[in-house]
Amino acid sequence: MTKGIIHYEVGEQIDVYLLVKSVTKGIASNGKPFLTLILQDKTGEIEAKLWDASLDDENTYVPQSIVKVLGDISNYRGRTQLKIRNIRPANASDHVRVADFLEVAPMKQEEMMEKLTQYIFEMKNPNIQRITRYLLKKYENKFLEYPAATKNHHEFISGLAYHVVSMLDLAKAIVKLYPSLDADLLYAGIILHDLGKVIELSGPVSATYTLEGNLLGHISIMVSEISKAAEHLGISGEEVIILQHLVLSHHGKAEWGSPKPPMVKEAEILHYIDNLDAKMNMMDRALEKVKPGEFTERIFALDNRSFYKPTFHR
Repeated sequence: MTKGIIHYEVGEQIDVYLLVKSVTKGIASNGKPFLTLILQDKTGEIEAKLWDASLDDENTYVPQSIVKVLGDISNYRGRTQLKIRNIRPANASDHVRVADFLEVAPMKQEEMMEKLTQYIFEMKNPNIQRITRYLLKKYENKFLEYPAATKNHHEFISGLAYHVVSMLDLAKAIVKLYPSLDADLLYAGIILHDLGKVIELSGPVSATYTLEGNLLGHISIMVSEISKAAEHLGISGEEVIILQHLVLSHHGKAEWGSPKPPMVKEAEILHYIDNLDAKMNMMDRALEKVKPGEFTERIFALDNRSFYKPTFHR
């Protein structure tokens, strides 16, 4: 069995099938067009340049197409890159399908849904419980399939649900340590905070931003959804406003996309939990690509830092 793309080392030659995740057109210094291809399999992705790209190449190598590529793993400015020797589109006789190359959350959808249902069942506040259950039910299928982002963290199938379940487990431990926190409010805020991404993003595979995503964003979308849900359920009062505030403030600061800073204790904790889980996912996935004693590639979303993997780690 061929090893995953992230496990090849600089200097190795590969001859494998990969899925085209995204394509960007550029113009080289000699004036000739080239394509930047992001190629992926279940383990991760790698960048490759297709030089002197023709119009035919642009029409052939498109997102969600499978390619057979022969090339060399190289290092360019601290990042692993694939230097293409030969590339061709896959055909029916290759017996490969898109699903073979998609990265998926390390937990089954059914298991994640069971955990989410249990957290909602444990809520004691009926208004918070009803709004949360209603909205999760409304978007359940997409919620269980969509990524949490287009890049940086949990950008894989079922990444959104996995991100939320991880945050809930973290919140449960924090509530035990700080019992003054309102568990119902915190759990509901976690479940709802990114639910607007099922409208903001185009789908579970090669997600891009929709018109609503570009013009409104998942925060504004979910504040509106909470309002509509409360009206539909005949619920009014402070719980609705505070749930909306948790969603509005979960990015923490205006420059990070939050219209309001956290002004409720649970909102502050939600922001920290969200940030922690996203950053751990980024670091874990970057460190998985390197051996003990090596540094990761620079991670743009983490202040462009690279991280070291100690030699005494398991």
